[in-house]
This record gives sequence, structure tokens and C-alpha cells, in this order.
Amino acid sequence: MTTEQYASLFKRELSKVIDELNQYQNDSDIWLVRGEIKNSAGHLCQHLVGNLKTFIGRELGGLPYERNRDAEFNERRFERPDLILLLTDTESVVEESLRKLSPAQLAGPYPPVLALAEDQTVDFVLTHLLAHLNYHLGQINYHRRLIN
Repeated sequence: MTTEQYASLFKRELSKVIDELNQYQNDSDIWLVRGEIKNSAGHLCQHLVGNLKTFIGRELGGLPYERNRDAEFNERRFERPDLILLLTDTESVVEESLRKLSPAQLAGPYPPVLALAEDQTVDFVLTHLLAHLNYHLGQINYHRRLIN
């Protein structure tokens, strides 16, 4: 896959996360948890921002970002409009970072900060990160339908 194709897919899927957030009836509902559902949509959005800004923006794009993974799941740090702005900014960070990569870099090794597989390439890690985004998008969709 090319970097342009990856950028297009990440943008499409992050837009779906934003669409899900906009479908909640009340702003406070994005933070609710019920039954066996332990992660709210708000926490999952914070996590996606942290994950993508770290592993694409910082590691591939060279953009400054200090991640607080614990806070992603344990603190209510943003209201819905702010989360949407963060997700929109994350779309831009991902696109900017990916457009910097050459085909040779895409086929080259990913920095060892994320150990998924021996001899992992940037292409392999981007595929993993896209799958990770979609996994949490599905959780957010389920959460919204459960809460609304």
C-alpha cells in the first residue's frame, strides 16, 4: 500500500470516529460505562489520539508529542467538542507524517519503540495501527448504540 492510500484510510476511519461522537444524544454520554463495558467512548478517543500521535506523528513524522497512556484510560480530560478537535488534528498529524515517507522508508524498519514482530517494517506497523483504530471504532460504535 502507498503512503497516500494509508493516509486516505486513516482519514476515513478517524472521520467515522468523529461521526460516532456526533451521534451521542448528550455530551456526557460519551463518558458513561455500563455493565461489562469498562472503556467509555471518550477514553477510547483519548487513547486513539495518543496512539496515533505517538506511533505515527512522533515516530514517523518527527513531530513533538508527549504521551500519557494512563491518563487516556483514567482521566476525563476533554469535552466532546474538544475531542472532535483533537481527532481532526490527529487526522492532519497522520496525513502530514505519512506524506513525508518515501516508498523505501515504508518498506524499511519501524523504530523499536513498538515491538510487534521481529523485523517489522513501517508498512507492517501502519497496517497494525489501522487495524487497532478500527477495533476501537467498533467499540465506540457499540458503546454509542448501548448508551443511546
